[in-house]
Amino acid sequence: MTKTCLLLFSLGFLSFFRAAFCCPNDQKQALLKFKSAFLKNTVVNSSSSDGFFSNELEDWNSTSDCCSWDRVICDSRPNSRAVIALYLDSLQSFEPVAVRSSVLAPLFGIKSLRMLILSSNHIQGQIPGEELANLGNLVHLDLTQNNFTGPIPPQVFHLRHLKYLDLSGNLLTGVFIPEVGYLQELTTLKLDDNLIGGNVPAEIGNLTKIQELSLRNNHFSGGIPVSVLNLKGLQVLDLRGNLLSQQIPTEIGSLSNLSTLALSKNKLTGVIPSSIKNMTKLETLKLDNNILIGEIPSWLFNMKALKNLFLGKNGLKWNNDAKIVPRCMLSGLSLQSCGLVGPIPGWISSQRSLDYLDLSKNQLVGTFPLWLAEMELGTVILSNNNLTGSLPPSFFHSRSLSLLDLSRNRFSGELPENMGNATAIMILILSENSFFGKIPRSITNIYRLLLLDLSKNRLSGTIPVFDPTSFLANVDLSSNSFSGEVPLTFSQETRILSLWGNNFTGSLARNLTNFDMLEHLDLHDNRITGELPNFISEMSTLRSLNLRNNSLQGSIPCSISNLTNLQILDLSHNSFTGSIPAEVGNLVGMIETPNTFSSISSIFTFSIEYTDLIVNWKRSVQSMPSSASIDIYSWLDLSKNHLSGEIPSSLGKLRGLKMLNISYNGLKGEIPSTLGNLESLESIDLSHNSLSGSIPQSFRKLQQLTTLDVSNNHLKGKIPVGGQMDTMDDPAYYANNSGLCGFQIQLHCPDNKSLQQTEPEDESEESWFAWEAMWIGLPFGFTATTLAIFLTGFCELTEQRRRLLRRQTRC
Repeated sequence: MTKTCLLLFSLGFLSFFRAAFCCPNDQKQALLKFKSAFLKNTVVNSSSSDGFFSNELEDWNSTSDCCSWDRVICDSRPNSRAVIALYLDSLQSFEPVAVRSSVLAPLFGIKSLRMLILSSNHIQGQIPGEELANLGNLVHLDLTQNNFTGPIPPQVFHLRHLKYLDLSGNLLTGVFIPEVGYLQELTTLKLDDNLIGGNVPAEIGNLTKIQELSLRNNHFSGGIPVSVLNLKGLQVLDLRGNLLSQQIPTEIGSLSNLSTLALSKNKLTGVIPSSIKNMTKLETLKLDNNILIGEIPSWLFNMKALKNLFLGKNGLKWNNDAKIVPRCMLSGLSLQSCGLVGPIPGWISSQRSLDYLDLSKNQLVGTFPLWLAEMELGTVILSNNNLTGSLPPSFFHSRSLSLLDLSRNRFSGELPENMGNATAIMILILSENSFFGKIPRSITNIYRLLLLDLSKNRLSGTIPVFDPTSFLANVDLSSNSFSGEVPLTFSQETRILSLWGNNFTGSLARNLTNFDMLEHLDLHDNRITGELPNFISEMSTLRSLNLRNNSLQGSIPCSISNLTNLQILDLSHNSFTGSIPAEVGNLVGMIETPNTFSSISSIFTFSIEYTDLIVNWKRSVQSMPSSASIDIYSWLDLSKNHLSGEIPSSLGKLRGLKMLNISYNGLKGEIPSTLGNLESLESIDLSHNSLSGSIPQSFRKLQQLTTLDVSNNHLKGKIPVGGQMDTMDDPAYYANNSGLCGFQIQLHCPDNKSLQQTEPEDESEESWFAWEAMWIGLPFGFTATTLAIFLTGFCELTEQRRRLLRRQTRC
């Protein structure tokens, strides 16, 4: 009996011990279900078994106490070991896959949770609001860097204990509902990098305990609500990258605890409120990229705590007569487009902590000051000024310099031999100056270099050999005086290679295929010879290929259709022969033009203008910045060659094309009616060929068309009417054809052609041709002939009367 009691006592004690010192079994089972569901989802959707960090959660098993598991925190009180925090961020490897939000379901049964972190897991679907409402004790919720969609569920705003809420880096939409005012315990609210729109609700002013409010990079519009002034404890207010308008609240300075006020990249108007001078704790003021006006107040430099001042890209004006003696010690300064005149302001030399300096797009003159070269800056942007002289070699002794942009100035001289000593440089832009001589070989020592732009100078000689394993992704050496064979001694990471406007000779080498990440290749305006090799079709990552104005010959290989990502192909001004391959119509990138373009500029927080694309656009040679145009435009230019044969009807499949130019060739036959399917087309040039037949009626469907040139062919018949064709009324577009007529060239069409060209607006091309054949086959007889003579003097007849006459003629 005693042994039995002892056994029962032991079992009871163990049960008590287990209950008191181990996590509840139901919570343990919930966590194991989550692990299983997450792992199953990842394995099913992954091409490998490495999509999940199994070693991170390998101790999550049924035989151990969940309070001892990694990423799990339990209550420390002895009578309750409930799970109170889950750190479930970044559970996937370097090749993550999408995870359905349904895998989170088991977690919402753990009602004791106070902290839930699920960031960086690629979870997709809507935030499960109803299930989230079960976590009534939640204090900290972090769902950042996932793929959640839809609006923020209202249940989130009913978690009344919530102090920290971060939903940044998702795809959330909808509007910011007034219920946010219920979260009166909230100290941090971040909704950055989503797609949320509408006004910032006035109820935001109810969050009187909030210290950080960040709504950066959304679609918020309207004004900054005056209720923000109620948030006296606010330390960070970040509303950058929205569509906010109106004036900054006049009394914004009453937020005396603010250390950061960031309102950049909006549409704010008015002047800088004078009340800002009352913010004695303000360290960062970012007002750049708005529509602010007025004089930049000198009292800003008397704010002792100020460290970052960004005012560029507004209508603000610098007082060049003001005597600035800063009481602050700045780390960052941007006065882009602020009307600075004269030498670089000397007071900047007192800012010994300065790391970021942007004085671009002003009227600065003089040489590069030695004191600036000795300041150990990290970023120097002085582009678009009138600075002269050579670069001081001492500038490149810096171990801190990571970005240097001196483009569009009047610098001259040779590049310093010691450039490579500044090994921390990642971005080096010296374009559009008058530098001459060779590129210093030491430049290859800059192992962190990502972007090198030396274009539009007078540099010559040979190109240094870069380490093929380096990080250099963007190379622009265009518009210089380099010669020899096309240099291919760059990094295998190269994505953008612009060498146009030099004196490179020889044929295209197979080594080009070593650049297996190359997206943009521009070699136009050189002296390259030979044929367009078949191996070009192996460069499957190419989005843009420009070989304009060289001496290439032979036929265009059919294999070019393998370049499925190609959006821009310019082979104009060469000596290509043969026909246009029908396979060109299979260029997928021109069928559905992507609206994004992977480029090095997306890495940085400021815009970089580089590598202008020179195209024959709308009857004139124009320059288009690739950073913008390649996202939007897709074009095909085969003009000024010796191509023959007919225009392949397959070109009508390239619905993404904005520009088609096949002028100045020896093309024959009729214009394919399928070209009317190019719904995005803005410019089409078929001039200076030997095309015959009529202009297809399908051209009426080209609603984006602004330029049409079919001059110098053998075309005849009525010029189509309707849509944009009615605006194509420049006679030069149709000059030197044998028989065109129409109001566009003020030449009346004889009746048989007028009737022949008239058809129902919505009829398909196939049915139109069938109708035309039937109409031509009708026996007109004497009545039709007489009627045609009678109608000659009545060019103002309405369409309805013409149809009536047509019916009478048929009878």
